[in-house]
Parts: sequence; C-alpha cells; structure tokens
Amino acid sequence: MGQDSNLICVQELAARMDAPGMRLLDCRFDLADAASGRRSYRKGHIPAAVFADLNEDLAAPVSATSGRHPLPAADTLATTLGRLGIDNSIDVVVYDANSGAFAARAWWLLRWLGHDNVRLLDGGYERWVASGHRVVSGDEKVEAEAFLACPRSDKILTTSELSSNVDAIASMRLIDARVAARFRGEVEPIDTVAGHIPGAANVPFQCSLNDDGSWQTKAELDALWNRVLGDDKERAWAVMCGSGVTACHLAISALEAGFTEPRLYVGSWSEWIRDPTRPVGVGPGPNPLMGPADMT
Repeated sequence: MGQDSNLICVQELAARMDAPGMRLLDCRFDLADAASGRRSYRKGHIPAAVFADLNEDLAAPVSATSGRHPLPAADTLATTLGRLGIDNSIDVVVYDANSGAFAARAWWLLRWLGHDNVRLLDGGYERWVASGHRVVSGDEKVEAEAFLACPRSDKILTTSELSSNVDAIASMRLIDARVAARFRGEVEPIDTVAGHIPGAANVPFQCSLNDDGSWQTKAELDALWNRVLGDDKERAWAVMCGSGVTACHLAISALEAGFTEPRLYVGSWSEWIRDPTRPVGVGPGPNPLMGPADMT
C-alpha cells in the first residue's frame, strides 16, 4: 500500500478488497454504551474486517492514576494485533462509524509500535454503506499472526513531563481536541472535573471534517494548521483530548497537511485531573496559537 496519505476512500478500498496482504479493523465504539460497537459489528461490517474494542484491545486497564484509556504495554498490544491477524508486513485499514474519532486511536497505536502501513477509511462504515458496498454479519475468523513491536518512545508525552514545568506547557504547543465547551469548562459529560490544562490551546477534532463526517481536502487542512501552528511545519508540538483517543485524529489531520507528527499525551485530561494538586484552567484560555478568532 504505497501511500501518500493516511486516509483511504471507499472507492479505493472496494477496489482492493480481494488483494492479499490487507487487514481491516472495525473500531466502532460509543463512550456511553461500551458494548454497542461489538453489537453493531455483528449486525453488519465490511467483509473480512475484524473487531477491535477500544476498552479491551486498544487500551490497558484503568488504574488509580491513569486516564480512561491508558497506553497498553507494547508486548500486550503486539499479542492483540497478532490475534487480530496483523503482522509487520500487512497493510491495515481502520474504520469506525463515520468520523474516525475512535479508529484514529488504532491508527496511532500501530504507528507507535513501528507499523506505518495503516490508513483510516474516510467517512467510515456509514460512507461504505451509503456507497452501496456489500456488508456481512457475524464474526470473522482470522489466523493469528506474529507481530513484532518496535515502540517509539518519541511519540509520547507524559504527565510527569507536563506537571514538572506547567509554565512551559504553552511553549510545548499542546493542542486539546475536545469540543470548545468542554475545554472552557462550561460542560463536562464524561470526566469528574471540567476545564483544561493551563497553557494548552483548543482545536476540536471536528474542525478537520465536513458536515457529513468526511475529511476536508489537504488544501483545507493546510490552511487550518497554518492558522494554528504557523508556517514552520517541522516545529515540535503535541496533542491531547479526554483520554488520548480523539487527539490521534488531530495527528492524522496535521500529517495530511504536511506538518510533523505531534507527540500524544496518552493520559490526557482524564489522567491530569487524577491529582487534585495539578492546576486547572477554565474559560477560553490564552490560546497563543489560534489568533483572534475563536474556533468552536
């Protein structure tokens, strides 16, 4: 899968369905109903796709100090990927219901372990169905493979690094992918504390999408990230969200625009607030990267 993009359209995927050496991961999930993704998968999925559960497959168990979706141990994740029929040579396509908000986590985890041949389906399952392509029901049986993990520590930003110098967070260019109302602390439907990490800026992941859940063009994404990060595409930055999931969507978006890949704060907001001594910001924040207009 020689790729100049981290996205794949339904037409290209349909044309490649019978090609050898490809694995599809169905990553549909609902934070309000953790079992709904598997139910939806069994009701109907893209042929040959296997199901990857956000809680069980793409995260470690929650601990007293972790966020809601901790980073799995590299060897544990490698075993999971092997069970899902993925080795180091196979091309992988990940998808969820539509936007890629959950499938982006699988994309990032594969890259963290050194597997770059992975793309996200633009428009997800909904676009596949709307385009008239075939779906199947039930579970898929795949032969287990051996996946060799080569974790990349340079892709990760930790809580200890952030909390050791809160005043430096703004210079780290940490971008929070949550919706603006959650970032400002006006609502918090999931976590126990509302607000944001002081010094972080806000770019909701939906900014990369059209109204129908499809991705914007590379030119549109380039304009977005030039507004957010400036014209130096090699300068380091980082992403976060509520639990290290939708932040991965921002990483794809910026890569599509030609910017360097950010580090991911895997613990994100749900880990930051585990310690009540860590500072919390409310309101729009300084947003030194955003310019005068407020992106909501």
